[in-house]
Amino acid sequence: MAKGDKKDKKAEADGTVNVCRNRRALHEYEISDRIECGIVLVGTEVKSLRDGHANLEDSYARIDNDEVFLIGAEIPEYLYGNRANHKPKRTRKLLLHRREINKFAGKASEKGLTLVPLRLYFKDGKAKVEIAVAKGKQAHDKRESMKSADAKRDIDRVLASRRKR
Repeated sequence: MAKGDKKDKKAEADGTVNVCRNRRALHEYEISDRIECGIVLVGTEVKSLRDGHANLEDSYARIDNDEVFLIGAEIPEYLYGNRANHKPKRTRKLLLHRREINKFAGKASEKGLTLVPLRLYFKDGKAKVEIAVAKGKQAHDKRESMKSADAKRDIDRVLASRRKR
C-alpha cells in the first residue's frame, strides 16, 4: 500500500475529497479563524473539479452587499465541454448564513486582515471552500516560522530514530 493510498482512504472515510489546497496561503499569511462554505458552480465547473483541476493561488474572498464572493480562483474549462463551457477565472458566489457573513465581515474589515481560501474540496458530494481570516506575514515572521518548522522536523527525526532502537 502506497503512502497516498492511506490519505485517500482517510478522505473517503471522512466524506471529504480534496481537490486543491492553497499552500502558499499558509506561508504568506497568519491564519486566525476558518469557516467552511458552499460555492455556486455551473455544471462544467463541477466536472472539471471532479477531475481534480483547480487553482486557488492568488485568489481571495470579498464581501459585497452582504454576500461573499470568491475572486481569482481558477477552475480550468472542462476538456469535454461544449460551447456552453464556463470562464476559468470568473467570480463565484460563496454560500454562508447571514450571521456567519456578519461575523466574518466584522473581522475582515479590520485593518490588515483579509479573507483567503485555504482549500477546495467535496464533502458528501457537494463542493465546499474553506476560507480563513488571515493577516499578512512580514519577511521576518516568515523566516521565524521556517526556523520553528525546521526545529520541529529535527526534533521529530531524533525522536523517531530513538524509537527505532
